[in-house]
Amino acid sequence: MIADAGAGPERGGAAADEEEWRATRAWVERRLSQGERVHEVVRLRGGWTSRMRRLDVHGPCGRRSLVLRSFVTPFFLRHAEGLLTREASVLRLLGGTDVPAPTPIAVDATARHCDHPSLLMSLLPGNVRLGDDGVERRTTLLARQLLRIHRVRVPAADRPRAYQAWTSPAQVRPPDATARPELWRRAVDGIRREPPEHVARFLHRDFHPGNVLFTEERDESDEHDERDRDGGDGGGGLRITGVVDWVETSWGPADLDVAHCSTALALLHGVPTGMRFADQYVAAGGTLTADAGGHLYWRLLDAPAFAPDAEKVAVPWRGLGRTDLTPAVVSGRLEDYVQTLFDRYGDRPHAHP
Repeated sequence: MIADAGAGPERGGAAADEEEWRATRAWVERRLSQGERVHEVVRLRGGWTSRMRRLDVHGPCGRRSLVLRSFVTPFFLRHAEGLLTREASVLRLLGGTDVPAPTPIAVDATARHCDHPSLLMSLLPGNVRLGDDGVERRTTLLARQLLRIHRVRVPAADRPRAYQAWTSPAQVRPPDATARPELWRRAVDGIRREPPEHVARFLHRDFHPGNVLFTEERDESDEHDERDRDGGDGGGGLRITGVVDWVETSWGPADLDVAHCSTALALLHGVPTGMRFADQYVAAGGTLTADAGGHLYWRLLDAPAFAPDAEKVAVPWRGLGRTDLTPAVVSGRLEDYVQTLFDRYGDRPHAHP
């Protein structure tokens, strides 16, 4: 994800960092306008899949900031070419839509010129907001923004890859300290079937609060236009100014994007918030699988993928101020969320989500 929240200049250990991205910096500067140079480098915190830097650029025409994503860990280095190529392609596609996404500038997906596989893109305004205060307002905006993403029209030749499941019956591992092994056996049984029939749409595939940037309305003169574009509704002045991290973009059911955001919201803010998100999506005009059993399948295809490592997603959240999200808290919320999914959808095979 890309966010200014929690960012800090890389002054400590700067010599080591300069050495490890010397070639990358030269590649970046060859793609700047004449006379522009990278003035300062700021490490962005809040994600764990890649190294994110904000590059403050100075030149004859003034100052601007860019974002550089680099994959540096062994797992993501193996998949970098596909991930970065896909993200750059998706960002180009989104440039002609009302989805506020970064503009791609250059990509070196195989590290032919850079120290690591890298993507250079524009910096979007706003920041990630993960606090509990105002969460109802933000989730309403999240639902509306997600619907805009799902309504992006993509020519058949330009569609991203079909969605990939992030877990399977053989891969689900309950939390080590679980007192509810039967709940996890039931969850495994819930995805031990063929996927339900569905209408495929354009999916972000990793849509959650950590990948969405918010800001406050300031310029009332263009208030209407900004709201139409970014998801405001004329209420509290809060609006979405960016959706980032498009490396997993896929083609599949809207339920799957809703499921992923719902799980994240349950871990961040508690089970009721996670359970409300599907209702907010439908209230915004979205359509989910009409059969509750089918909808439950998509929710279960997501939530167990967080076990036993729900703690992994909480690490960057704690780095952005949510120190209350201890391993025990997120693990407990995940189990409570899975149980609540069964309570709501498990015995109502014909009810709408």
